[in-house]
Amino acid sequence: MLVGNANRGSARVALLLGVAASGCGAATQPPSSQPEVVAVAPSRPRHTPADVRFMQGMIAHHAQALVMARWVPGRSTRTDLGILGERMIVSQEDEIDIMRQWLRDRGETVPDTGAVHNHAGMNMSGAASAVPGMVTPMQLEQLERARGSEFDRLFLTFMIQHHTGAVTMVDQLFSTYGAGQDDMIFKFASDVAADQTSEIDRMRAILSTISRMPARQ
Repeated sequence: MLVGNANRGSARVALLLGVAASGCGAATQPPSSQPEVVAVAPSRPRHTPADVRFMQGMIAHHAQALVMARWVPGRSTRTDLGILGERMIVSQEDEIDIMRQWLRDRGETVPDTGAVHNHAGMNMSGAASAVPGMVTPMQLEQLERARGSEFDRLFLTFMIQHHTGAVTMVDQLFSTYGAGQDDMIFKFASDVAADQTSEIDRMRAILSTISRMPARQ
């Protein structure tokens, strides 16, 4: 009888030791060998010299368009042209601010458009002179002197030329290897192309309604 009790006691002690051992094993279990997953924000594509040239050139391009658009109220009597000119002023002033900030954020040179004005509007020099679609000083002088239907015809003709140049600039940007990858510049350039193309169609429609007359020499 004593042997039976001893056996049962030994079995009980063994069971308790086993439970204790398993508890200690759980407490001292080494950490998982799985690597910790850390979320990393995607890096912004690096801008290129072509991106910078596009933004700098488009600032100069928009600045000249603003000179022309601000002449509309005092020289044209057409309501539709007045609305179009006002829309250009509002949108292109906002876009110049966007382009300036884009350049500042990347430590790039911001063109000083105020330094290139003359009595006829914009007298661009250097890199700006190669910007597609820019109106020449002679054309600007001709537009500045015009009034009424002559102004309307010249304004639309020169601005269609100007807008077509802006679309060409966007095409050149996207055809340059590695350019236009920055999310902001991709969206901005795409919007410029869409807006300018739409305005070209609108200006052509207005121009078709204006009776043709020779420009004053």
